[in-house]
Amino acid sequence: MNPYPHLFSPIQIGKTTVKNRIFMPPISTNLADKGYVTDALVQHYTDRAKGGVGLIVTEVTTVEPTYTYLPGDMSIYDDSFIPGWKKLTESVHQYGAKILPQLFHPAFMAFNIPGTPRFIAPSNVGPYYAKEAPRAVTVEELQVLIRQFGEAARRAQKAGADGVEIHAAHAHGLLGGFLSPLYNKRTDEYGGDLDGRLRLTLEVVQEVRKVCGEDFIIDVRISGDEYTDGGLNLNDGVYISKQLEKAGADFLHVSGGTTIMRGSAIPAPGTPMGSHVKLAEEIKKHVSIPVATVGRITDPWIAEELIANGRTDICMIGRANLCDPEFSNKAEQGCTEDIRPCIGCLRCLNGIMFGNRVACTVNPSLEPENEETIQEAETKKNVLVIGGGPAGMEAAYVAKKRGHHVVLCEKEEQLGGMARLAAVPIAKEDLCKMIKYMERKLVQAGVEIRRQCTVSEEMLCGEFKDYEVIAGTGASPVVIEPFTAFKQWMTADDILSGKAFPGRKIVVIGGGAVGCETADYLAPLVNDLFPRNREITVLEMLPGVMLNETGPGRSLLVQRMMKKGVSMICEAKVERVEEDKIYYSRKGQEYCIDDADTLIFAVGYRIDPKMEEMLRSCGMHYHLIGNAATFGNIKDAISCGYQAAKDL
Repeated sequence: MNPYPHLFSPIQIGKTTVKNRIFMPPISTNLADKGYVTDALVQHYTDRAKGGVGLIVTEVTTVEPTYTYLPGDMSIYDDSFIPGWKKLTESVHQYGAKILPQLFHPAFMAFNIPGTPRFIAPSNVGPYYAKEAPRAVTVEELQVLIRQFGEAARRAQKAGADGVEIHAAHAHGLLGGFLSPLYNKRTDEYGGDLDGRLRLTLEVVQEVRKVCGEDFIIDVRISGDEYTDGGLNLNDGVYISKQLEKAGADFLHVSGGTTIMRGSAIPAPGTPMGSHVKLAEEIKKHVSIPVATVGRITDPWIAEELIANGRTDICMIGRANLCDPEFSNKAEQGCTEDIRPCIGCLRCLNGIMFGNRVACTVNPSLEPENEETIQEAETKKNVLVIGGGPAGMEAAYVAKKRGHHVVLCEKEEQLGGMARLAAVPIAKEDLCKMIKYMERKLVQAGVEIRRQCTVSEEMLCGEFKDYEVIAGTGASPVVIEPFTAFKQWMTADDILSGKAFPGRKIVVIGGGAVGCETADYLAPLVNDLFPRNREITVLEMLPGVMLNETGPGRSLLVQRMMKKGVSMICEAKVERVEEDKIYYSRKGQEYCIDDADTLIFAVGYRIDPKMEEMLRSCGMHYHLIGNAATFGNIKDAISCGYQAAKDL
């Protein structure tokens, strides 16, 4: 029996029937080659179609050649792109999925490639990060652009696409910019009020319908609310939706927020699932065409609930389908525990702006060869994996999949290593799902797991003398010895593991991710000056906190700390510590904190060389992975474990 009957019921979109309500929204991949479809792109989308997705909206597909959104995004601005698109659509269709390119003009948010002409925009208003003001596009130019959208849609139709998505959301690109009062300050027929700002998008929809006919799906992506002072609100979103339906749209992809208000359009870790569903729910009351919601829908049960409760017709599920291409099939079969869990970290998109290919923390390989398809090794070995953190668990699983005999030794009772500590701070709870999933895989694969087992020299030279060793034994937090003169000190790891408990006036040395997450975890939930609230000060030597992080998660974390009253002092170097005083210098002046009761170290990690020394002394053939090799994030650890086992 299908456990999710609403999610896996068919839906009529215009004159097309889609087999289920799981649609995949656009996620940039950087897999295109100068705009052309590549074999890697075909494989990427085909894997998701094979995995059971009902309809795929591809990543950004540009409609004209002048402006580039991302170097690795797709294009369809002339007929030379049609053969590649035909190969893609045919491959996706063989699994019963539908496919729509997302038509887009980046306008004032284009990639600033040398030689690109001055960016165009609704008005001479650009995003805060612009290096110069864009120029306002002329009415004559708009008529050309409207035709280009129609011509691009016609090419997609010739290539076998089932329709197109027109991107007009997030105050982003040409159409989103025209819709938003944040960027559209025009006083001609394409501005001045909501009808004027909406006109360009309506004319694009009408042009596509005229060129492609009634049998072609037209989906429009909008922000039902931009969640921003001066931006579009839900009243606007309802009105816009009604007009789009009249213009010929077949369904609406209702998102929210803007691309420049971090954490609003792309939800960060800890954001409630179905983050934009209130917008879809209200818009659905006022239109007769299907409405899709999007935003942090990572479990089948929430998608089923949203549809069953009448809040949306369709769930756009992006990152979960990226993380596990078989998400839909596993859900339909009721195998939800086997779905590789998306943890919402957004590492998938972190490198996109720098030309890197799409990636995933929990899925270490998005290539044709991956965990599920990896070939058995020609020579089978005995493999000892030391350390049951993410790197060790991944290495043990992949080694077992390749046919090796694998023993995993973990000194603690529970697997997970440092990921168990990383799951403790606010908004990091999805790491628990990841650990549970990885452990389940090990058990299913038949890996021998020894808990509370510390590998000794005697074991290496005895029982495991003929084994190849993969060591992922982690790292230890750095403690600055002269600063331990303070009356009560501990590390962030001590707190997150429950080994130590701080007082109420706390100084955290280190404003990286660990220091900030620990401060956020300890800070009062409400900054109401309640007498028993903790007072927390973070001292960071660099000009800002968490400078190695760039995503929405960082933004929301810093915002929470500010709301909670956490004091973040940057360019601050701790010079010396006494029993009850902490001295730091900033911009040539020395300061003293004399009322703190707890000092917390969050200044990085140090690799313990003892394990490698022991492996060498026993003459073992070994590989260091994860934090035993070099300190990094969870994505680095899992990828390292995967590669080490793959190369055995």
